Amino acid sequence: MTDLKRPVRVLAVRLDSDGDVLLTGPAVRALAATYDQVDLLVSASGLQAADLLPGVTEVLRFDAPWSGSRPPRVSAEAVLDLVAGLVARRYQLAVIFTSFHQSPLPMALLARLAGVRHIVAASEDYPGSLLDVRHSRPPGLHEVEAGLDLAEQAGARLPLDDDGLLSVRRPLPAVPPRAEHAVGVGGAWRQRSVVVHPGASVPARAPLPEDARAIAARLARDGWDVLVTGSVAERELTAYVAGGHATDLGGLTDMAQLAAVLEAAACVVVGNTGPAHLAAAVGTPVASLFAPVVPAERWVPYGVPRLVLGDQGAACRGTRARTCPLPGHPCLGSVTPDQVSEAVARLAHLPPRAMAGAGWPRAEGWPS
Repeated sequence: MTDLKRPVRVLAVRLDSDGDVLLTGPAVRALAATYDQVDLLVSASGLQAADLLPGVTEVLRFDAPWSGSRPPRVSAEAVLDLVAGLVARRYQLAVIFTSFHQSPLPMALLARLAGVRHIVAASEDYPGSLLDVRHSRPPGLHEVEAGLDLAEQAGARLPLDDDGLLSVRRPLPAVPPRAEHAVGVGGAWRQRSVVVHPGASVPARAPLPEDARAIAARLARDGWDVLVTGSVAERELTAYVAGGHATDLGGLTDMAQLAAVLEAAACVVVGNTGPAHLAAAVGTPVASLFAPVVPAERWVPYGVPRLVLGDQGAACRGTRARTCPLPGHPCLGSVTPDQVSEAVARLAHLPPRAMAGAGWPRAEGWPS
């Protein structure tokens, strides 16, 4: 209840990509349920997701020189502008969300310089006086749960009526006209569409283009209306994958429109990248083409029916490689169109949000 919230202005920080920001959504909602105002600081690569998160009052941008695949050079002007903006907003609490291999300490230093009184983060490194709560992340948690665990260290909890799953602001926009034949118009969604998203911000996590094309062709032969999605920069890839058997939506959707396309689909075929988590946020099952360069138990789509495809014991396991270190991309190259076809058929007959529990939901088909 709003009148029971603590009168504190909170700065939540997630300086990663859109997918990472989406995974932080439940933790942000926990903060928003507990404190009077929650602002979210993100990088340029997380802006679209930040705008979709419930519970956020204001979105701030800072392109950190210690984060991202192509970090900018250190800019004294940018750092000073950020600190001045934080000073002006008079935050009493900062919660810095990071992945398990990242350090929150550079951001903690800037927050401290901005006069933030209480700073909370998970850190393996000695923080000196930079953190008021130096949390140690428990093993085995999904990224969503790790975020909620950190929010709890900041005194925040989800309300009892919040399921703790990923979500986006409503209403979503209409799908692009080119997709209307597959998803219907006026709310009359037929759910005869399957989305194939062949790209990824980290190349090692995406299937080879020829494999994605074969998957799209097989799903079309199965009778699905196949939609191929991607960014403006991926238009050549999406056109190739779509070929003559699928509808190419490359470059035609912003993130909110993509969410609408994914919500209308019966299933999404995608690697470990932002649209996998966006599909989870709108409750659509995911056939996850998961390259094991990062641990699946931390990064698989959360809270929706899913099947993990790909060799989780491949030699690239746990390397965090950005480009595949092995010839032929064997972890995903071993996935056949027949396997994807079977996975989609199984997932499409499960209700949205099936198998979502209080703990991290174990996927159908996930080894125990």
